[in-house]
Amino acid sequence: MAKVVNITEKLEFESNPIMEIGTLEVEVKADAETMLRLMGVFAENSELEAVGKAMNLIFDPEDVKAICNLKRNGRKLSAGSLMTIVQEAMKLVLGEEEQGEQ
Repeated sequence: MAKVVNITEKLEFESNPIMEIGTLEVEVKADAETMLRLMGVFAENSELEAVGKAMNLIFDPEDVKAICNLKRNGRKLSAGSLMTIVQEAMKLVLGEEEQGEQ
């Protein structure tokens, strides 16, 4: 008979984290399936194409719209800022970033 090892206690089934961008709070989808799809998006597309696809994977549509409509001093976000948002969301989900106080 094969050895059975229970790893259930090592797994996480937590709710999605929230990321703050100025006064906007957006939920970041943190499930394993989304993260696997996200890796494929970056492997199969140019960086700029991947950002748009990634945003639609990790944020709800209304949050994507709110992020894209963010303005400061009358100016919209740059493409580089959108990339930063995606990168920081990925770090948050993968546990690479210290979370702020709740």
